[in-house]
Amino acid sequence: MGFRKLLGLGTLAAFSGAALPLPALAQAAPASGRPEIKFTTTDAFSMADIPAYKGDNRDIYAHIEKNKAAHIANLQRWVRQRSISAQNDGVREMAELAAADFRKIGFQEVEVVPTGGHPGVFAYYNAGAKKTLVVYMMLDVQPVEPEDWKVPPFEGAIVEDHPLGRVLMARGATNTKGPERAFLNTIESIIAVRGKLPVNLMIVAESEEELGSPHYPEIIAKYADRLKAAAGSIYPGGGQSPADGAVSMQLGNKGILYVELEAKGNPTTGGPQKAEIHSSWKATTDAPAWRLTQALATLTSPDGNTINIPGYYDRIRQPSEEEQRLFNGTLAGWEKRQLTVRKGFSIDHWYDGMEARQSLSRYLFDTTLNIDGIATGYDGPGMKTILPHRAYAKLDSRLVPDQTPDEMLALMRKHLDAKGFADIEIRKLSGYPASQTSVSAPLVRAVLGTYNKYGLTVDVSPRSGGSRPSYVFTQTLGLPDVTLAIGHGADAHAPNEYLVIDPKPGSKIFSLTQMEGFYADVLYALAATK
Repeated sequence: MGFRKLLGLGTLAAFSGAALPLPALAQAAPASGRPEIKFTTTDAFSMADIPAYKGDNRDIYAHIEKNKAAHIANLQRWVRQRSISAQNDGVREMAELAAADFRKIGFQEVEVVPTGGHPGVFAYYNAGAKKTLVVYMMLDVQPVEPEDWKVPPFEGAIVEDHPLGRVLMARGATNTKGPERAFLNTIESIIAVRGKLPVNLMIVAESEEELGSPHYPEIIAKYADRLKAAAGSIYPGGGQSPADGAVSMQLGNKGILYVELEAKGNPTTGGPQKAEIHSSWKATTDAPAWRLTQALATLTSPDGNTINIPGYYDRIRQPSEEEQRLFNGTLAGWEKRQLTVRKGFSIDHWYDGMEARQSLSRYLFDTTLNIDGIATGYDGPGMKTILPHRAYAKLDSRLVPDQTPDEMLALMRKHLDAKGFADIEIRKLSGYPASQTSVSAPLVRAVLGTYNKYGLTVDVSPRSGGSRPSYVFTQTLGLPDVTLAIGHGADAHAPNEYLVIDPKPGSKIFSLTQMEGFYADVLYALAATK
């Protein structure tokens, strides 16, 4: 990542020097550094005892199929609206577009909600039903490098010659404007055919997910009393394997801490304080870039795979019995998929020679510390011999349950101080805790019953290794939260992001119309739960 690109993300909450007060730690730090994940049961979760949903919604499927062209156009309309939150590019316009769609569909209450950052949207559809469902949506997308794309990233192109079939290729196609607008297509078809929905809906959309959702709690707080009465929350998304159509369903997410570290010239440590200088002065002058790299080197083992910050692993708890059963149930699927995953990322092997079981347990139950970008000085063509006066690094840490962002931040600060790097500033850019939902929740069983209707192989995992602000539902509101992982898309955050519209003949991936039919089944399956 180039110097100018890295600096464009902004900074928040800077602090340096004295450490923050530390909460009491749950246990002593593991003697070996990285904690050992222990299992006490070989029992595995099975979907066999969950009844398949048997509702007849063929009239809705027929309407979806008849209006396929219009439904594809709706997806294209959403991805064509730029909404790059990091650059404040089209964000409000996207919120207004979504709000207009909610009103057109028939939501009786729609509001563009101001926050301390980018606006969100709240919408309520009152069907007079016994159950209410919350729908999470994110309206923002990642920045793009257009020169790396096969098609213009905001053109909303339908690509006919993709290896997986006919796809929508655009920024936001799979993450996650495509699935979200597909869900709204379903809502439109249900209302057109049946007159109203089987459940009441509250949509709570944000425009800062790609920034770490710093102001999403403000939107939740405004409607918290109403949201708490819901049966749960869902998030439309893709999750089918392109190889065999198997579904990966996660019942939670890791939390995240995202920080920026800065070293700069100052009277205590030396180095130029106002601007870069000629590199010949390194003979006499401290370099902030070297100081930052030395500070970063203290955070982990030399291979970067074990965190050396005292206490950082202490909050990691051992997997519960339910989490172990889910892990054991999904391990066989991971054993089949891990090679495909590595090939997709051009990764030759997992570090430490990890096989399937160890790599999956680390991915689900361990925490991380990763460098996302480092920037300093000149990164243009040719040469420019300078000694930079500033150096930056952006780091993220994926957190498991019982770890909190502020505690991890305080431990990092304390560690750098103890190592003599009190001058290194740390700015917290984002942070929120992990989320978790039980597989026994009625909402989860309704979704699993819908998968069973289609005979799909489903790997039900206790959480994703990635992050989403689901904690506002599971912790703040006390609701179960589920991602509807159907259909297939990939290359989120990367060039040529896509969502499969029509898979090639013989593929087990759901098409767009099948996705929309699945969404309808989920709503009716939930409405039928006791």
